[in-house]
Amino acid sequence: MVTGRTTNRGTAVLAALAVVTILPGVVGVASAETVPGYRTADGATATKGTSSAADAPQLKPGLHTDSIKRGEQKYYAVTLDDRTSAYFSAVAAPKPGTKVEDYGDKLTINVQDSDGTTCDTGASPSFNSGGMAHPIADYATRRIGADRTECQKAGPYYLVITREGSETSGPDTWPLELDYLDEPPLKGSTPAQPGQGSWSSATPAPRTDTTKRSAKGGTGFNDAGAVDSGVWKDRITPGETRFYRVPVDWGQRLNLTAELPNAPSGSSGFLARMLGLGVYNPARGAVDDVHFVSYTGKPAAAKDFTAPVEYGNRFNSTDSVSAMRFAGWYYLEVSLHPDAARYFPKGAELTLRVDVRGAAKAGPGYAGPTGAFSVTPEDRETAQKGQTAQEAEKSGTLMTVAYAGIGTGVVLLAGLGAWTLAARRSSALASAAPVAAGGPGDQPSLPGQSTRSTQQAQQKPQFGPPQGW
Repeated sequence: MVTGRTTNRGTAVLAALAVVTILPGVVGVASAETVPGYRTADGATATKGTSSAADAPQLKPGLHTDSIKRGEQKYYAVTLDDRTSAYFSAVAAPKPGTKVEDYGDKLTINVQDSDGTTCDTGASPSFNSGGMAHPIADYATRRIGADRTECQKAGPYYLVITREGSETSGPDTWPLELDYLDEPPLKGSTPAQPGQGSWSSATPAPRTDTTKRSAKGGTGFNDAGAVDSGVWKDRITPGETRFYRVPVDWGQRLNLTAELPNAPSGSSGFLARMLGLGVYNPARGAVDDVHFVSYTGKPAAAKDFTAPVEYGNRFNSTDSVSAMRFAGWYYLEVSLHPDAARYFPKGAELTLRVDVRGAAKAGPGYAGPTGAFSVTPEDRETAQKGQTAQEAEKSGTLMTVAYAGIGTGVVLLAGLGAWTLAARRSSALASAAPVAAGGPGDQPSLPGQSTRSTQQAQQKPQFGPPQGW
């Protein structure tokens, strides 16, 4: 007999076998067809930008998906107030194996008001990967501040995204993921830019923990595996990009290293761009673009050391410092060039040395909910466990169900106790009731007749919930 449980179990086994057979680096040599591409957010809203601002689709805070062709420019409309800073990020995620040109293929991201005035210098994420296609991202902002004169009024604004590229690059359409985040105003005074020399720029030594914990890199921002301070291990295949996220609070900074081991014996050659590492802030703004290190068969490491998280960093003219402007989840992008198949045809072990340095301190004091621009105890727990966002959400849901189950059980046990007590009390009262006796002045009972008291005395206690319970 085939039961529902048997059927589900069989389906699960088949699904697991299907996953095993297509995982890159597990069976055979990885190819562009088997390397996983960028995973967009499950709840993202599909939209279509237009070439004219006149009929641009309206964006609301949250995630949106679209696509963009080479040479195309797209407009999206937003309505902004005069108190809240807004961040608009764009992730271009060409499929693994897509042909891209270094520096030539790029996005430009700008925010404009209804007069066509550009609100900031915008961003232009591009490739510097030796022709490797990987996700590129950055943001543009409409920031409210006493130091700004443009784009401070409430009204209609436009997010403008342009894709540039040469004829020698691939003609493929690139998937786009847009994120629109609001940063609330402050309750008090605005912190000043940290003074020159307030923190050291000398890169410290990487962590040397003897135990390596397993990390679960994702395909992008939405399924990135969480990590915290420590040494982590994962596997990466040629042509693949993996994302990780780490909570960084106010006053803290990141010291990062991504390492490849030495090549198997007999491998030789030189690759100018082998392993890439990039860092993004909670609004998906580039702290440092993905930069690649060379490889000769010996162990190699890509490194990054950030400034401490300070609200006043936004006033700094250096992009890598300015991006460290709020607390929250910071993202690491690690890429392995397709030519690495020369050394690691079935993938390589990746070591991540993550060091969140400095003590967390209080934030600047926002006037509203901080959302993505904060670190919670739950975030730290997720990072310690090395969970993805999906795993953390599932774990939280299971805990909620468990607590609800415990609460229901307590109510049922309390009810059962009340029923048992009532049943015992009813039985005791019945046993103590007087029995009518026939005496010299008593009237004899007719055959088949008994007094009410006698009936109560002979009645058996009834087991079951009391009436009306």
